[in-house]
Amino acid sequence: MSPTPALSRRAVLNALGAAGLATGLPGFAGAAPGRGEPPDSPESRIERAYRIREQAAARRRSLPLPLHRDNGDESAYPDRIGNYGKGLPHDYLGRVDPDAYDRMVAAVSGTEPGDFEAIPPGAPADESVGLTNPHAAFTYSLVGADSHHLGLGPPPAFASAAAAAEMVELYWQSLCRDVPFAHYDTHPLTTAACHDLSRLTDYAGPTTDRRVTPSALFRATLPGTLHGPYISQFLLHDVPFGPTTIKQTYRVTAPGDDHVTDYDEWLRIIRGYRPQADSRYDDTPRYLRNGRDLAEYSHQNFSYQPYLLAALLLITQGRDAWDRNNPYLHSKTQPGVTFDWSHPLDVVARVAVAAQKASWFQKWCVHRRLRPEEFGGHVHNHVRGTASYPLHAQLLESEAAQRVVRKHKSFLLPMAYPEGCPTHPSCTAAHATVAGACVTVLKAFYNEPYVLPKPVQPSTDGSSLRPYRGPALTIGGELDKLAFNVAYGRNFAGVHWRSDTTAGLQLGEQVAESVLTDLRLTLTEEFDGFTFTRFDGTTATV
Repeated sequence: MSPTPALSRRAVLNALGAAGLATGLPGFAGAAPGRGEPPDSPESRIERAYRIREQAAARRRSLPLPLHRDNGDESAYPDRIGNYGKGLPHDYLGRVDPDAYDRMVAAVSGTEPGDFEAIPPGAPADESVGLTNPHAAFTYSLVGADSHHLGLGPPPAFASAAAAAEMVELYWQSLCRDVPFAHYDTHPLTTAACHDLSRLTDYAGPTTDRRVTPSALFRATLPGTLHGPYISQFLLHDVPFGPTTIKQTYRVTAPGDDHVTDYDEWLRIIRGYRPQADSRYDDTPRYLRNGRDLAEYSHQNFSYQPYLLAALLLITQGRDAWDRNNPYLHSKTQPGVTFDWSHPLDVVARVAVAAQKASWFQKWCVHRRLRPEEFGGHVHNHVRGTASYPLHAQLLESEAAQRVVRKHKSFLLPMAYPEGCPTHPSCTAAHATVAGACVTVLKAFYNEPYVLPKPVQPSTDGSSLRPYRGPALTIGGELDKLAFNVAYGRNFAGVHWRSDTTAGLQLGEQVAESVLTDLRLTLTEEFDGFTFTRFDGTTATV
């Protein structure tokens, strides 16, 4: 998306009047008050409020719908091996029942929701977890863009080298869950992971001279995310929470607590049965210090929790932390509701559900991409010779796959959660979409180059924090890192692909940009617009 030019509210209102006269839309008689009507009369205020709403809606209506393209797997494989089917009936090889799948597709095809109750479940009603809210894919949004108005490119196809690289990375993430991030430079597992990932032709993670290095392992290519500790400062510091303080130590699962590694258990889980096992928990709350901790954090946190806490932490940084476009930055008389601490708190919460709606549309109506959990079952059956699938050689030849089968006696992807993956398709990752939206809002309100004071990093056992003495860490970089941390916690759990995370962050950014565009119309202050750095490194102003 190209940057939206900055407009003053006066220019908007003038344009509204001109647009009303040109189009004959009801209520558009120009921005000026009517004959004999005082400028500040209630009627004038009502008309202006109405025109702002209608102008925002008219702008959205004028934009064409994007072309929503899937990756071709649904048409390429009649047995649907490349698509999501969890919660539906499956045969013993883990292939979804074609009639059940077709009924699911029929329910999510078109502009209105179909008959979701006609989709046959894979488990009895009293044991089934059910499909997670496909109806949400059709819900409308009245602030910002409608979910169907936002678009993304397709994820990697089932047989591609890119999909193989993503699965190899997920195998390595499962093997490295208990390695402290602080030990990545020296640990034998992470050293082996870097060597194995470096040989892949379509690996999408950060590299140096086409080599994966320990300092970049399982990180993002987003601005700022390659600097400093793996975990964002916004997930480490104590958070002021009204009259109390939140210490960011969390209940985490015990080392080695992996699930869904037995084939019969796997088959039961993908048919939609409730899990029979429970997680084993550490007795001591920890600061997040490894992939397993991050996976459990992303398992239990509510949708905008990390960004609510980040906003509360940013309040403590004072006026220097505000974005340079804040119209009250140098005012001595007008601190208040807009552009003050309560404003980003409101907008962060507001974009979270809008982001989920956008993600659900992509999941159910466009991509229907299979989860890594399902893909692992196909790898297992292919290698065992009970089925034949077009899997890329780089996956089958990987050291990661061999280490997983030696450790767990199967090629199934070890899951961090007893229930395995959620019962909705993989692309885009909802945690990533919410992260992209909420972090974009915070970047729009705050000064991204501002250097955060007193940075810390967790001890290797997560029992304490110690000073970080490396290069400076900024608000912008640590917010990007926060978004990736929360989103990639789901990858450490085994429930999402790297491309799900990347696409989700981009989609969430689009959601936030559209909401900020509409919000701009409602503000009376003269300012140069909301400015933020996109995840691709470009600057946007709305």
